[in-house]
This record gives sequence, structure tokens and C-alpha cells, in this order.
Amino acid sequence: MTEVSRANVPQSRFALAELPLAYFGMVMATGIVSIAAQLLGRPLLSRGLFALNLVAYAVLCVLNVLRALRHRQRFFGDLIDHLRGPGSFTIVAATSILGSQFLLLDGNLRVAGALWIAAVVLWLTLTYTIFAGLTIKRHKPTLDQGINGAWLLAVVATQSIAALSALLASHLGQPIRLELNFLALSMWLWGGMLYIWMMSLIFYRYTFFTLEPGDLSPPYWINMGAMAISTFSGSLLILNSPDAPFLLSLLPFLKGFTVFYWATGTWWIPMLIVLALWRHVYRRFPLRYDPMYWSAVFPLGMYAASTERMIQVMGVGFLSFVPRVFFYIALAAWSMAFIGLTVDLLRRTRRAAAQ
Repeated sequence: MTEVSRANVPQSRFALAELPLAYFGMVMATGIVSIAAQLLGRPLLSRGLFALNLVAYAVLCVLNVLRALRHRQRFFGDLIDHLRGPGSFTIVAATSILGSQFLLLDGNLRVAGALWIAAVVLWLTLTYTIFAGLTIKRHKPTLDQGINGAWLLAVVATQSIAALSALLASHLGQPIRLELNFLALSMWLWGGMLYIWMMSLIFYRYTFFTLEPGDLSPPYWINMGAMAISTFSGSLLILNSPDAPFLLSLLPFLKGFTVFYWATGTWWIPMLIVLALWRHVYRRFPLRYDPMYWSAVFPLGMYAASTERMIQVMGVGFLSFVPRVFFYIALAAWSMAFIGLTVDLLRRTRRAAAQ
């Protein structure tokens, strides 16, 4: 398209064409901060974020359907792009987390079940579309140009289904309770294995290739977030162990790996802070709104929620200050991202009106 013809196309059309698949990270972040608020005894805040999340999820669903219809080549091309494709797993995680909100905040089993079905279908479709597409692509980038922390969103999506399955199992009777707990266990284990595969590549990229400030995008916080949601799912499995003999027999294993996931996620926090300071303070990389920053808010909220759940099932009360501190950090990060989104939308609206 020439510059003249581009000038005659409405700005909103280009905004829709360029809508990142990872924008559902906003729903993930808002949802988990809402759940953390509920777990920590702040129901009014939790309800307010829940209402906002319903609107955000509905709007993003409509926008992505429109993008798939109007910009089909770009939409489906993004799915098999090494850097943009993994961001689509935010759709799965957002759907599961919204289902968890319906269950924990509203007690709505029917809607939670419908969202669980949608999440499972999306997970199956995206998992085998993306990884098969990346495998058979003829032209592929080098490792340092083709992988970042967004790849771990596949782990987050997997663990989000494990968490919602475990939550649903606790509200349903047998035999479906047993079956859902087994699915939750299987997804929890697969998510852990997937993290090991992907983290090995990401850590190799960290340490053996030059890292520029622009390469250190916000999704690298998913390094920690993937472990936090794994801790959350493991804690739910421990809670459900009296209802499933196979979980009861694996209880020491479940507890050991839940702490293992939490400890790994905790290790990442100082490292990510150091890298953020290197990026924005030492290298003076500009700090401006980017939709990918929602992927940095989510791990903070999930760390708060997962630590609170782990304290409940493991009896480690001496850690009780941790979820409260991280909840406020997550809430502050969410507020900054939301303000950034609002300012960005106002700027785009004014620009479109000026044309």
C-alpha cells in the first residue's frame, strides 16, 4: 500500500490490524489482582476489578474476532510468528482466570464451566497450531532473535487450566470430581515439564547472546509468573487431595514440587529487578506504555495469590507478610498500567479526530 493510499485509510483500521494477540494479558492481570484481593480480605476492590474484567474480556473478544475477519492474513500469520505467536496463549489464561473469578467471587458454577470448556478448546487449538506451525516453518530466526519470556505464556495457559479444573472439582460430585482432579494433575505436571524445556532455552539466550535493552521486554517477568501460577495450581491440588486417592498418595510429591515452584519463582524476583534497573536506569531505555506491560503485572499479582494459597496448605505462617506486600506492589503496577492504557487511548482518539 502506498503512502497516499495509507493516508486515506482510517487510523482505527490500522490500530485494529496491529492489535497484539497478547493484549489479553490485561484480563489476566486484572483477574489475578482481583482474586488476590478476595483472598486477602478486600471484597469491594475484588468485585470492582471483576466487573472491569468482564468489560475488558468482552471488548477484546469482539476486537480479535473483527481482526480475524478483516485482517485474516496478519491475524493467522501472527500465530506462527516466533515472537508474536506465543502471546496468543494469553487468551487461554485470561479465559481460565475469568472462570476462576466467576467461581471464587460469584459462585457461578455454570459460567465457570462454560469458560473452562472454552479455555480447553482454545488451549488444544493454539498449542498444536502454534508449535506445529513453528516446527514446519521453512524460514526460522536464530535463537537470540526468536525467543523471549512470552514463550512461557504457554506454561501459564497450561497451569491456568490446571487451576480452574481443580477449583471446579471441589464444587462438583463424583465421578467428575475425580476426573477433573486427574486432568488438573496432568496439566500441572505438563506445565512443569514445559517450563523446564523453555526456561533452558531462555536462560541460554540470557547468558550466551548479547542482550540489548530493547530485547528485555516486559514478558520476561513471566519467568517468575509461570512458577507463581504453578505454585497456585499445586496448592489447589493439595487442598483437593482428600477427594482423590491418587492425589493423596502423591501428597509429599505435591508439597515438595509446590515449594520447589515457589522457590524458583522467588529466585527470579531480585534478578528481574536488577535487569529492569539495568534497562531503564543504567541504559536509560524509555519507560512508556506498552501493552506487554500487563504481562509484568500478572506475575506480581499471581505471586501474591499463590503465596497466600501455599501458606494455607503448607502451614508456613511466617511468610504471611509476603502476599500482602506483593499485593500492594501488584496493585500499584496495575494502576500504572491502567493509567498508561487510558492515556494511550486518549492520545489515539485525539489523533483520529484530528484526521
